[in-house]
Amino acid sequence: MARACAILVLFLILPSLIADSHTNFIFNQFNASSLELIGSSSVQSNAISLNHPTRQNSIGRAFYRHPVRMKERGSLNSTSSFSTSFVFSIVPSSDTPSGFGIAFLMTPHKSLDGFSTTQYLGLISNISSMGKASNHLFAIEFDTVRNFEFQDINDNHVGVDLNDLRSVNSTPAGFWTANNQFRDLDLKSGQNIQAWIDYDHLKNELRVTIAEAGSPRPETPLVYMKNFSLSNILEEEIYVGFSAATAVVFEENYILAWSFNTNGTAGFLKTSTLPSFLHREIKRSNSGLIAGITTACVVGLLVVVVASLVRLKRKRYRDHIEEWEMEYWPHRFKYKDLHIATKGFEEKQLLGSGGFSQVYSGVLPTNNLQVAVKRILRETDDGVKEFIAEISSLGRLQHRNLVQIRGFCRHENQLFIVYDYMPNGSLDKMIFGNPKKVLQWGNRYRVLRDVAAGLLYLHEEWEQRVVHRDIKSSNILLDSELNGKLGDFGLARLYEHNENSQTTRVVGTLGYIAPELIHTGKASPATDVFSFGVFILEVACGRRPVDPSLQPAQVVLVDWVRELDANGSLMDAADPNLCGQYVEAEMGRALKLGLLCCNPQPEGRPGTRQVLQTLEEEAPIPDSDASFHLEMSNTWRSPICYSRSADASISISLEGR
Repeated sequence: MARACAILVLFLILPSLIADSHTNFIFNQFNASSLELIGSSSVQSNAISLNHPTRQNSIGRAFYRHPVRMKERGSLNSTSSFSTSFVFSIVPSSDTPSGFGIAFLMTPHKSLDGFSTTQYLGLISNISSMGKASNHLFAIEFDTVRNFEFQDINDNHVGVDLNDLRSVNSTPAGFWTANNQFRDLDLKSGQNIQAWIDYDHLKNELRVTIAEAGSPRPETPLVYMKNFSLSNILEEEIYVGFSAATAVVFEENYILAWSFNTNGTAGFLKTSTLPSFLHREIKRSNSGLIAGITTACVVGLLVVVVASLVRLKRKRYRDHIEEWEMEYWPHRFKYKDLHIATKGFEEKQLLGSGGFSQVYSGVLPTNNLQVAVKRILRETDDGVKEFIAEISSLGRLQHRNLVQIRGFCRHENQLFIVYDYMPNGSLDKMIFGNPKKVLQWGNRYRVLRDVAAGLLYLHEEWEQRVVHRDIKSSNILLDSELNGKLGDFGLARLYEHNENSQTTRVVGTLGYIAPELIHTGKASPATDVFSFGVFILEVACGRRPVDPSLQPAQVVLVDWVRELDANGSLMDAADPNLCGQYVEAEMGRALKLGLLCCNPQPEGRPGTRQVLQTLEEEAPIPDSDASFHLEMSNTWRSPICYSRSADASISISLEGR
């Protein structure tokens, strides 16, 4: 009898146990209690908005409130199948480039602590965590920006990500019609797009399909992957949801409806009643034109006078666009907007000035975005064209450790470059002299890694090789979280990876220029590494590279640190403003790496990747048998002429060349 009762109880509770192992839900609209909203996400018009429409460097995530069981307890290989469908809308800002898209994700990490914005979509913590098995990340990205560091195929694609943002499968966004014709689908058009994702763990198949919301599901999937298993990716319990991130450019990312099922096909979504966030132009009434014509017939002379005055006023703000400018850059700011943003380039808005430029802070009137506006004070027509050509290419650089160039403006004979605004200013103001706020060692060491990562991107990971040619602490800017970003690409040069630099004009800043550059004039990644080595010593020692106010043996920073190292007292070079509050192993690593990068022989310097790996403790400090025979002070005894600006930048011409 007892056995029969036990069987009866098991029979009664078994269905509930089975039901608990499956997840099935449908949201045809959302409210604040529907999902768990994290970061900048919120509910607007019964839809999930993943990003604040005007907030820089934000991450938004939205998860189903309860974890989803994808494996039976203790099982390593039995991952559940799942099916999901959702409707999303990506609406770019009307006056800025778009960035960066939306991702559906399955992850055990619900928190946003340490996760990265911009092209990282809030999916991973940083570049060093890419590809790590501990991420346990599966994501389908709907990407609207081409990032060469992730080997993206274009700026409008669907990618399958496994623990990494370098997709294992990447396909241009679109769908297959019934007659087997492929049609492109613009992800950032603002229209409602429906996606279907189906994973079959028995067949080891993944299917991803997209189409305009309201249209039938295409029979042929956009992405079809065989022999695809998530067994080694997903943990027993994971969270399912969506993620998006912004940088200094914005787009509105919405999820309008969502269904999910681990025990069959995802539920049907009612797309006909969903809101639309597509920007629509408001047609202007032509009644004013009719009234104007009528009035003109009566007071024609007055209209002529008024029109003349208006033309004279507008001439001040007129932007003349040349054909070559349209070819080089897709986004040009109006001079009037920059004039309003900087309050007429008022002195109170001035952030700093160099030999030939001034930088102002401003707030764009079109979207209330805070930016930095660089005004070029002196230029020639040829120089302007060359500079715009460089900026047009550099403006496509996308890396979290580079200051983003947002656009430009040419007004009459003036050139303006618009950058993202860095609230904590340049690094040198926090380490030299007697700063009001001394940057602590933990932040300094992180900045060294940040700049090294940005430099590696320039040298090896972008479509072309970029040599910066002016790496120094005053060109390293700090964002609101004290992350380091390499800026000021005014001297940068681009060339193909299989080519060598052809320039023979030496430019840079006194104290940072590699010795061989004086003799050849040819910049290279090795000359950037030399400058970066000086920069490392700046950060560690709290000293400028050349300080004539010190004793003769201490004037040149590199020579002074080298002498301390030779005497076995290298740690005496540490910045006294740190009051000994630093990790000794990190300080020693930084000082030794800085000296190695400053090897007078370029072949004795480590490569950029090796520099980053050393700073991240993924590789030991490289050995070097080269001795430092060259005194830095002797460098400036070469037959050269140079002129110094207010910030010690120089432009050197080789005599007799």
